[in-house]
Amino acid sequence: MASLKTPEPNHDADFSGPVATPIVQTRNRLTAALVWVIPLFATLLGLVLILKPMLEYGPTITISFKTAEGIEPGETKVKYKNVDIGEVKRVRLSQDLSHVLADVELSRQAKNFAVADTCFWVVRPRIAANGVSGLNTLVSGAYIGVDAGTSKRVNHKFIGLETPPIITGDQQGHQFVLHSDNLGSLDIGSPVFYRRVQVGQVIAYTLDQDGEGVTLRIFVNAPYDKYVNLDSRFWHASGIDVRFDQNGLKLNTQSFAALMTGGIAFETPPSHNNAQGAPNNTTFRLSANASDATHETNEQPIHVVLNFNQTLRGLTIGAPVDFRGIVLGRVEAINLAYASKQDTFRMPVTLALYPARLSQLTSTVRTPQPTDSAQLLGQLVKRGLRAQLRPGNLLTGQLYIALDFFPKAPAAALTKHLSKHTDKAVFELPTVPSTLGQLQIQVADIMRKLDKVPFDQIGGQLNSMMRNANRLFKQLDTYTAPQATRTLASAQQTFQAAEATLQQDSPLQSDIHQALTELTRSLQSLNTLADYLARHPEAFIRGKAREES
Repeated sequence: MASLKTPEPNHDADFSGPVATPIVQTRNRLTAALVWVIPLFATLLGLVLILKPMLEYGPTITISFKTAEGIEPGETKVKYKNVDIGEVKRVRLSQDLSHVLADVELSRQAKNFAVADTCFWVVRPRIAANGVSGLNTLVSGAYIGVDAGTSKRVNHKFIGLETPPIITGDQQGHQFVLHSDNLGSLDIGSPVFYRRVQVGQVIAYTLDQDGEGVTLRIFVNAPYDKYVNLDSRFWHASGIDVRFDQNGLKLNTQSFAALMTGGIAFETPPSHNNAQGAPNNTTFRLSANASDATHETNEQPIHVVLNFNQTLRGLTIGAPVDFRGIVLGRVEAINLAYASKQDTFRMPVTLALYPARLSQLTSTVRTPQPTDSAQLLGQLVKRGLRAQLRPGNLLTGQLYIALDFFPKAPAAALTKHLSKHTDKAVFELPTVPSTLGQLQIQVADIMRKLDKVPFDQIGGQLNSMMRNANRLFKQLDTYTAPQATRTLASAQQTFQAAEATLQQDSPLQSDIHQALTELTRSLQSLNTLADYLARHPEAFIRGKAREES
């Protein structure tokens, strides 16, 4: 490219002479190109500086927390498995001032965390039922922990958790749902035991909408989750379980952790160990103790009402209901009702009977097993099945419900009606008086008969007889006793005289001895004479013959 160099004008110059010829010079092309390199480089550098943050950071999300404790803008990091994936850029209050909002910039590699089921929480030192966590934040400071979600739906607004989740999405295992009458000493993080080995923990609990129980959610880690099948039994293993019932004294514990924070234990009946594992979110019944869990099943029970007209002292909720030693259910409720027509009180007792065990009775009574458990129960009632209160422990006075056959019992039938509270079918089973009640009735009859005996009159007559006897004894002491004393003294003198006469050295004793000697000699002579006369009877006439010389 050529450029014309125009000389500066000279006003004093003389233009009368010839005009000068212009000089043309050519500029270097390389020099001109270098002039544009510098601004171009600066432009590219500016674009890099602008685009670099955009390329390094992913989406911006907003997390809601109740408090900003431990969160500092520009300092608090967001970590997943201790790897930085973002940073808190700003913290502000919500419009209603009820919580704080933390704006977080995620890194480009963490864009997959902005999905609906991702969880965020502040990691700080905590002491909970499942242990102590977050101690490293004492030095490094608090940070925001993350549990990656698996949802495909993108989300940029999250509600932060106040406590870290018990399980994270990458843990292997199964979740199960348990229904219990009460929470007991359980809490989030309480351990779950299988054969006294911790295999899981409680992750959540809620109160049922009807207020009659508690629903818990537990997580059993792999590979222990394979030991849970549809026939597994769960029970409270909290603290020390001391029971003194009709079976005697029992003491059960699980571990020190269960003593301090409570726990849950489960087992599977030996006959069902090879059954298929239970699927995720299977629902089970959480029993109060191991004994109740052994007797319960996961099926729905039949509700039966028994009406007693005797004292129920010693019968408690949870008491067993058995048939000849086989537990068929338990006592659910004990109430008191007033019968206005009869103007009496009755004590209805509600039972929970389990159909699977009730069907075992068919082999005993040789009745074809019906398909409906209520129909089976009705047939057994017609054959004499009745409920009876029986003592379970004479030392503690505890009672239980016994089902047995009473052929001589009055005819009765199983009746059905709807519960006023739950609108469920309830069956009324006939009852018979307990043997203890009969014994009490007999004792009461005896006491009534004894009450009719005139003990006061008899006592008065006895007192009169005793007074007469006392007067008689006084007369004996006054008149008869002195005479008897004199008579006894005379008799004593007579016996003493006789004793003196019969002594060995007395004269009478010597004379009698001499007389007896002479009498003996005379008897010997007479004996000799009798022998001679027997040989010589002529001696009575002639006399004794003279002996020849």
